[in-house]
Amino acid sequence: MLDLNTRQDAQASTVVAKGEIDLESAPELLQKLTPLFKSGGAVRVDLAGVAYMDSTGVAVLVQALKLGQKSGAAFRLVSPSERVQAVLSLARLDQVFDIESEG
Repeated sequence: MLDLNTRQDAQASTVVAKGEIDLESAPELLQKLTPLFKSGGAVRVDLAGVAYMDSTGVAVLVQALKLGQKSGAAFRLVSPSERVQAVLSLARLDQVFDIESEG
């Protein structure tokens, strides 16, 4: 199960994800992110509360990165949980994504 909430501030739209990003829930994340790239500001995904992410979740993040590049919007991952960080590192995507720590 995946819980998604969006926060807006002057600099960015942040989608806070909690739960699991998998085959079932990944399309929901993409659906939440896609319109944010049209708003013009930076788009961030807070992954601190994500306990599990499979390859479908990784594919959605890559797709979102491409949407950001196409629209000219910055795309960042925020505070990936240890498990998510491990998946990103294994795929060497920690070198591709702009990853920031909250705080």
